[in-house]
Amino acid sequence: MGMFDTTGKDKARQGRSENTLKKLERMQKALSHEEPDRVPISDFFWSGFIKRWRQELGLAEDANPYYHYDLDWIVTVPNMDPFIRSFETLKENEEEVVVKTGFGAIMRKKFSAPMPEFIDFETNTIEKLESLEFDNPYDRRRYYEAGDNQIAGVGDGFERNSSAWIETVKSLWPDFPVFGSIIECNECLTRLIGPESNMLWIGMYPDRMGRVINCIGQFYLDCAKAQIDASEGFLDGFVIWGDVAYRNNMFFSPDYWRQYFKPWVKAIADYAHSKGLMVIYHGCGNIHKILDDYIEIGIDALNPLEAKADLDAVELRQQYGNKLGICGNSNIQVWETGDKELIRKEVLRKLNAAKNGGYIFQSDHSVASDVSGHTYDYIVKLVREYGNYPLNLGKYDS
Repeated sequence: MGMFDTTGKDKARQGRSENTLKKLERMQKALSHEEPDRVPISDFFWSGFIKRWRQELGLAEDANPYYHYDLDWIVTVPNMDPFIRSFETLKENEEEVVVKTGFGAIMRKKFSAPMPEFIDFETNTIEKLESLEFDNPYDRRRYYEAGDNQIAGVGDGFERNSSAWIETVKSLWPDFPVFGSIIECNECLTRLIGPESNMLWIGMYPDRMGRVINCIGQFYLDCAKAQIDASEGFLDGFVIWGDVAYRNNMFFSPDYWRQYFKPWVKAIADYAHSKGLMVIYHGCGNIHKILDDYIEIGIDALNPLEAKADLDAVELRQQYGNKLGICGNSNIQVWETGDKELIRKEVLRKLNAAKNGGYIFQSDHSVASDVSGHTYDYIVKLVREYGNYPLNLGKYDS
């Protein structure tokens, strides 16, 4: 299993079933570009989808798709807020809540809407941004204590006092390969000052923003180190979250990304690899212009590789071979149709990218409430039926 072989470590086996160890081996082989027993499968699920899935399939109120389908990996998030503080509630009623978070972001969460809205940002000038001093990345509260944090608390749902990260990791570890995670510089800036100010200030003050990016990069590298140390060996992999593109292109020039953002992604990936962890980079949008950079960095797999951004797993496999690991790319817009024949064609065609390993089956973003529970159930059954090695994809073989 190459660089990820942890079978010699006691902790990799103690307290884990043979089924979990098989899932770990499956992930490690796939990301080492070897063929495991079958193609790994998992996903990121919106709470609205989970509610719909339970209702449509007649499942219990606490049913969980990771356990129900015995999926192959799961990701966890510690407190990544620059400032460790409880949400400040500015407005709350039956329809919505407005809070200020540890990013200094003022956010409105309408309970009927799938995602929250950024209303304003405490850091609204570049001078304020330059003067910020973030809380200690090694602060134990980030990893060992429950509390409010923006990424876990304000999303497709709303949650106060999120559970202590290490408790979540340990609770999942017996049943799944568990990944920790960290955001990178652009993800921080999007939450800290908003995408408009971020892109505007990079254009107006490229050198000043470069210095800020380097400070943020060091902070999140330290957060990654602290998190991996706090995991006590209970992590199998690491996700770096970093959206730097949209449907058509990148948010800023590839050269600027290479100068300021790329070194910190590499540093985080290098540290995780030094601890024997698999590394998956999650970056939405059209990242064609920097795909080679992620390969150079040594990222084990890219996610989500959005089909709507003209990324195609089969074409990427043909172009890059075993240089590029793929995690995702199954077109969620096809899933949303509910058309079984279209879905079958989409799923089986994309499984061609799994030949010789290097592929984890997932959606090309996440499973939202526009996808029916029956559709996802059908997709898992397709992958389990046709994803066994050696692959036999019939008329969809290419």
